[in-house]
Amino acid sequence: MRAPDGSGNPLAMAPDLSLRAATLIGFCAVALWALLALFTTLSGDVPPLQLLAMCFAIGGILGLVAGARRGGHRAWRQPPAVWLLGVGGLFGYHLLYVLALRAAPAVEASLIAYLWPLLIVIFASFGRGLRAHHLIGAMLGLAGAALIVTGGQSLSFSPQNLPGYAIAFAAAFVWAGYSVLSGRLPQVPTDAVTGFCLATAVLSFGAHLLLETTVWPRGIEWLAILGLGLGPVGLAFFLWDIGVKRGDLAVLGAASYAAPLLSTLVLIGAGQARASWAVALACLLITAGAVLAARDMLWPGGGRKPDSSTPS
Repeated sequence: MRAPDGSGNPLAMAPDLSLRAATLIGFCAVALWALLALFTTLSGDVPPLQLLAMCFAIGGILGLVAGARRGGHRAWRQPPAVWLLGVGGLFGYHLLYVLALRAAPAVEASLIAYLWPLLIVIFASFGRGLRAHHLIGAMLGLAGAALIVTGGQSLSFSPQNLPGYAIAFAAAFVWAGYSVLSGRLPQVPTDAVTGFCLATAVLSFGAHLLLETTVWPRGIEWLAILGLGLGPVGLAFFLWDIGVKRGDLAVLGAASYAAPLLSTLVLIGAGQARASWAVALACLLITAGAVLAARDMLWPGGGRKPDSSTPS
């Protein structure tokens, strides 16, 4: 199969990869997302949508530079449905997440939004059969994420915040849908993500003008924004695209619960948060869930029965 950009490799940015290697590349995106909280904290009082516009612009420029030599811009010649999926996933998720935090308490909204890894595991099983260890691994990860987000404290869901909760769930649904559907389109080169990032930057800036007051960063805040655009809101989306298209999506979904844990560990290391029993227990739950979900990759053939959903 030839890619739309004329290259023989549908992903353009990724050579032939094993399932395990591609899954690991996807997890590198999760590791980069662990830096989101720290860099966002260091970015000062820049409003969320303005911050997204600036970061996605940096990420898009990063993609342009990286793809210039191989003509990566040719990968932008995609059907409208592909653009709708790509831009809808990147912009839609982040806009909904920001709106959810405006309409509901941050703890509850964040926890609901973190249903996306579990939804990925469920969606990825459609037509292929849901394997129990993937689902159990994702549930363990969700329990660990709940400990991280709540700090081990009880939740207080209030009926008056139902619109915010609904928006947060919609955000989770959008990101899970984007990830799974992208995985079903391996013919779309990863270089196309550059176009999605630039379009998201434009839409985020428009939403910022409608909903926020501009606040320009100062001093070290510019470095934090540059770090966001190069890593968690830049390179991470290209790595994620490779992971969902070439890796084990169910394993990647369950392992994504490491993001809030790693983020907390980074904040602790930077002196922005304190270690606690909740963090320690979350570490055990998320690690156990990820290992369980990745059982087939870690121990190939280890007692695995043939998948009855796979045609012989």
